[in-house]
Parts: sequence; C-alpha cells; structure tokens
Amino acid sequence: MSKHNNIQSKIFSLEEFQRTLGIWRFKNDTIVFTNGCFDLIHLGHIDYLSKAADLGDRLIIGLNTDSSVSKLKGKHRPIKDEQSRATILASFSFIDA
Repeated sequence: MSKHNNIQSKIFSLEEFQRTLGIWRFKNDTIVFTNGCFDLIHLGHIDYLSKAADLGDRLIIGLNTDSSVSKLKGKHRPIKDEQSRATILASFSFIDA
C-alpha cells in the first residue's frame, strides 16, 4: 500500500469504522479515544496525542465538523477544512483512525 493510501485508509465513514472497531475489539485491542478540532496542529497536540497513543493498542480520534469548529471558535474558523484536518491527523503513525 502506498503511503498516501495508508493515510487515507485511516479516515473512515461511520459504517466502515464500526466494522473496523468490531475487529479491534475481537482482537482484544485496548482502544483509546479522544476528540477535538485540531484546526492548527501544534506541539501541544502532538504531545497529547502521542501520549494518548501510549495508553493502548489503538488511538481513535473524533474530529469536530467544520460547523462545530465555527460554533466553538468563531466565524473565521476553521482555518483548515475538515478533510484537510482529517488527513493531517491520519498522517501520524501513532493514530489508527
């Protein structure tokens, strides 16, 4: 699998994610979940997420929608659209979904 396809394979629809989560649970993987806007990734995000990944076998990120980010952070946000933010997060090797 190419590096690009590997990154894209970590971005799931709800249905795809439910199937994958079932597989991970069947394997008794320890699953860690966190969520956020992650509009402009900074060192604090990387530190937090990499430490979260150390707590289990699989790190799952719930990503706020563009609409949600605007409501939380103001009308000029997000700076990066949802697909861009998802792809940036998926590029980290310690993030599984």
